[in-house]
Amino acid sequence: MASEIFVGKRRLAVSRVKLTPGNKRIVLNDKLLEAYPKTIQLKIQEPLIVIGEDGFDIRINAAGGGIISQAEAAAQGIARAIVSLKGDEAKKAFLDYDRALLVQDPRRAEPHKPSRSKKGARRHKQRSKR
Repeated sequence: MASEIFVGKRRLAVSRVKLTPGNKRIVLNDKLLEAYPKTIQLKIQEPLIVIGEDGFDIRINAAGGGIISQAEAAAQGIARAIVSLKGDEAKKAFLDYDRALLVQDPRRAEPHKPSRSKKGARRHKQRSKR
């Protein structure tokens, strides 16, 4: 298997994923996955659970955004890597399970407007009608 890097994105988080044949070791930002909370572990392992694939060492480099966005970006990168290896059957399984594992989410935070509250893009100061 050629050394290839796959990219996953979620909001401001970007993760670069590299799969190599091995014995189920997952490393996220130079730390073993077991060092992270259980919810993060499950989010990253989601594509592997859907396909039932185990025989890979996975190195993930994630940057930007928060820890959950980084985990979702990493899951997307892993899913794209598996699809490149397995082909259409894996792609169909991911699309049936959750389309977000293969396709980026276009939603972004709305920019704040000038002379508005600091609490939101559309929030106004409360006014009394009488």
